[in-house]
Amino acid sequence: MEILYKVHNNLYVNLTNKCPYSCTFCLRQTMDRIGESGRLWLEREPSYDEVIAEFEKFNMDEYEEVVFCGFGEPTERFDVLIKVAEYVKKTYGKKTRINTNGVGNLVNGRDIVPEMEGLIDTISISLNNPHKDEYNALVRSKFGEKSFDEMISFAKECTRYIPNVVLTTVDTTISHEEEAECQKLCDEIGAAYRIRPWED
Repeated sequence: MEILYKVHNNLYVNLTNKCPYSCTFCLRQTMDRIGESGRLWLEREPSYDEVIAEFEKFNMDEYEEVVFCGFGEPTERFDVLIKVAEYVKKTYGKKTRINTNGVGNLVNGRDIVPEMEGLIDTISISLNNPHKDEYNALVRSKFGEKSFDEMISFAKECTRYIPNVVLTTVDTTISHEEEAECQKLCDEIGAAYRIRPWED
């Protein structure tokens, strides 16, 4: 199974294929790998011990950051994720990041944000679209219409506990006017805004 994989100078952690969203634009619909990875569809979810054992196969001096992002929503395995983040911090002193859809509190049925303090350096949240109706139509969340508001609330709370909070959209998928609306929304939240390049 491809548990850890390299993208640029970072090492990515693939913990799960579960996701509460069924996004219309999801890469999983057209490919089974990202960056220099092999096949990211997991046979089963790896245990904490299996993930830790994989780190021993890599020269961690070569990587700038450990990123929790695979072929699923990483907060679906939050309890394992946070233990792995703690291990990475204590063992390698590396910066850590989570790429998320921002509904981890709904996924876990509790407020997970305070648990990330001191263990997660950056959280990157997919904003996708500044308008609630269009966002909900794009992501097709199992949590329904409350997903957009939950994502915004999650981002606001993250600014209290995590040094770098980034909301992202993908280049060419929304208009420049909508990008300006996204920037304004991020300014109000106290988060950075990043337009990611489209990956075909």
